[in-house]
Amino acid sequence: MSSTPPVSRPRAIVRIHFHAQQRSEELFAQLMDVLGGISPTTEPLPADWSAYMDVTGSLRFWDRDVEGLAAVIRLRLLALHGVQSSAGAGPTRSIAAMAAALTPPGAATIVGNTPYEIAAFLRPQPAPALPGVGPKTAKTLARYGITTAGDVADTTPATLQRILGSAARQIQDFARGIDERPVVPAAAPRSLSASHRFDLDELDTDQHQRTALALAEDLGERLRKASEIAQALTLTVMYADHTHTVRTRTLAEATAHTPALAGTARQLVADLGLQRARVRGIALRAERLRPAAHATHQLTLDDRDEKLHRLEAALDRARARYGPGAAGAASAFKRLTTS
Repeated sequence: MSSTPPVSRPRAIVRIHFHAQQRSEELFAQLMDVLGGISPTTEPLPADWSAYMDVTGSLRFWDRDVEGLAAVIRLRLLALHGVQSSAGAGPTRSIAAMAAALTPPGAATIVGNTPYEIAAFLRPQPAPALPGVGPKTAKTLARYGITTAGDVADTTPATLQRILGSAARQIQDFARGIDERPVVPAAAPRSLSASHRFDLDELDTDQHQRTALALAEDLGERLRKASEIAQALTLTVMYADHTHTVRTRTLAEATAHTPALAGTARQLVADLGLQRARVRGIALRAERLRPAAHATHQLTLDDRDEKLHRLEAALDRARARYGPGAAGAASAFKRLTTS
């Protein structure tokens, strides 16, 4: 007696963005717990406060379609933690991410799993919306008249490979709706954060820079005390209209050294061009922490860096003895909220 093999269901992938006004490691973990209550297959992306979910197996349990389940997720995040969110969903990671990028807070963009629905969504998208297509690649493609995902999909593989090299195949697969990458469950990487909220809206760009320096000093001291190093920094700037901007930068080398942290933080602030911006608060988060014993350091021909490390250690001892803010630029601020 022959048996009919089970019919595999199309995958249903959701990309959730959390739009929290105040951010902390603890809150991110709580939001991930909410997602875990919907689907056990969740992948945290703390660098930009988002996550992937594979809800393929959850649709039947919740008796919802993808749109309905995305609504449940957003409602739970708002009801339990007061956090607004946005969602993009589709049959692949790349489609879900592209849909989420187009979606404002409080809404969802759902892409169906039929070839027509996938093509209708993907083909009009600008080429830079595809994963792996940055500004430089987009500029290269544009020189050949390839400006949309549909153009990428229609270009012959040999031609695209001559233009883009080894990345051509994967980018073209994304443009055609092909993406077999799974959602990989994982614990959120550990991080440390520090933030400062201004009493009044702050328009002074020098004050923005001084605040970034103070936050970097605070994080550096705490990292060294915990014998940890950070591989990236994330800057969040909150504005008077309750919107915010988030920027993440990977450090040249993982470190807990204040000058390296401060230089990156100040550059992140400078790159935002905050002239005339009404800033309500600034937060800085050290990302992807690991033990300081794993640190590597580029050797130099002078002892300036070593002197800075000795000075840093002396300042740490002073702050440990006399309290936070006893030394360094951070003493200019009476309140730093850390987590």
